[in-house]
Amino acid sequence: MKLSRFLYLPLKGIVWLVFPKFKAYEIQNMPNEPVIICANHTQMNGPVACELHLPFQRYTWCESEIMHLKEAPSYAFQDFWSIKPKCMHWFYRILSYMIAPLAWVIFNNANTIPVYRDQRVLSTFRETMKHLNEGASIVIFPEHDPKANHILYSFQDGFVDIARLYYKKTGIKLKFVPMYIAPKMKGMYFGKPIEYSCENDPAEERARISKYLFDAITDIAVSLPEHTVVPYRKIPGEKYPINRQKI
Repeated sequence: MKLSRFLYLPLKGIVWLVFPKFKAYEIQNMPNEPVIICANHTQMNGPVACELHLPFQRYTWCESEIMHLKEAPSYAFQDFWSIKPKCMHWFYRILSYMIAPLAWVIFNNANTIPVYRDQRVLSTFRETMKHLNEGASIVIFPEHDPKANHILYSFQDGFVDIARLYYKKTGIKLKFVPMYIAPKMKGMYFGKPIEYSCENDPAEERARISKYLFDAITDIAVSLPEHTVVPYRKIPGEKYPINRQKI
C-alpha cells in the first residue's frame, strides 16, 4: 500500500490540475457536527468533486468492486461502457482491464469507504461509524435505476439505517444534508438538513428521510439558473436534460 500511496499522490495532483474547480455554495446549511451528505452522482463528477473540493473532513461511500483489482474490469465495463455499440464492446473490455490497476490505486487511497452488497455490508457500516465518531462527515450517492425525474434516478434508502446505529452508540440524532452537484455550473449546493427520528419505525424513517433528500435535491436543481444536468447514467450528451424542465 505504500507503493500505491506513492503513485496516488501525483495522480491526484494531475486530476486536481485538469478537473474543473468546484465551489461549495450555501455551506452555512452544514451543521457543525458530523453528518451524512446525500448527493446526485453526475457520473464520476460527483465523487471527484467531493474528493478534491469539499472544504471539510469527509469520506465517500464507494462501490467495493471498483476497489478490488479482480472485480474492477467487469464493474468498469458495465458502469461506463456497456451502452456503447456492441461492435465496440471488445475494445472497451480491453480498456476496462487496462484502467483496473489505476482505479485500484485511486479508490484505495482516496477518502473512501467500500460499500458491499452482501454480508460484508457490516464492515461498511462499521467503517462509517468509525469515521463519524472521529468527526468526519460521510458523502453518499444513493441513485440507482430506474430514472425518477429529469434530475435524479431513484434512491436506495438502506444508508438511512446508519442513523439508528449511530444513535444507539452515541445518543446523538444524526442529520442528513442534501447536496446538488452541477458540473456545468462548477458548483456544489447544500440544502437544509433533516434530523433522524429514532422514535419512528425504521422502515417509515428510511422512506421519510430518503424522500426529503430526493425532493430537496430536485428543488435545489430547479431553483438554479438554467443549465444542463449531468445524469447518473452515461447517455449521449444531446440527451442530457435541462434543470428547468417540467417534472
